[in-house]
Amino acid sequence: MNRILRMTHQREVILAELNSSQTHPTADALYERIKKILPRISLATVYRNLEILSVAGHIQKLEISGRQKRFDRNPESHNHVYCIRCQRIDNISVPDVSPPSIEPRQDKGYTITGCRIEFFGLCPECQKQTKHTAEKGVRTMDCTAGESAALNDQQRQVLEALAKTPEACGSKEIATATGLDAKQVSSQITVLKNRGFIASPSRCKYALTEQGKGILV
Repeated sequence: MNRILRMTHQREVILAELNSSQTHPTADALYERIKKILPRISLATVYRNLEILSVAGHIQKLEISGRQKRFDRNPESHNHVYCIRCQRIDNISVPDVSPPSIEPRQDKGYTITGCRIEFFGLCPECQKQTKHTAEKGVRTMDCTAGESAALNDQQRQVLEALAKTPEACGSKEIATATGLDAKQVSSQITVLKNRGFIASPSRCKYALTEQGKGILV
């Protein structure tokens, strides 16, 4: 049920743009559209109002593991499926899926407040692209899906942080950008270097390789 919320002009514009979107956009993507209508609005304002609207029940906030939050104009409970290659998200109707239950002895002392079920795979467009490259002998579908799926959340966060940085950066900057601690960043850097996804162009500095850029596409 929607909570009573004062509907400002900014919120009306945000809802209208979200309603007209054919995808489940991030706050950044919505901001790029909204600022064409409200040039003086800030990204922070868009973020804040999206959070307010989601808490009030007017929209739904999607928190897919290891990825930017997405927003859905439909606040009713429903499931989603996301593409491990292009990050596309679609609604999916699975009426019989029920969240798993755990015994009190299994909860590790936590007070459980919710459960999230994630469906993932390759979207139709990525399947077509993968099949096309496989036919040309560049890359097989199994290889593409396997490499993408083989990235754990921390590794993807490190790669995405490097992708947003125009210059090589150190592990401290990566830790700040991802919220991971230094040991987590260091261990993932070692793994990613061994797999050829990042390089160290200068001492203690890291940057994405072309292979690393490709796996994020």
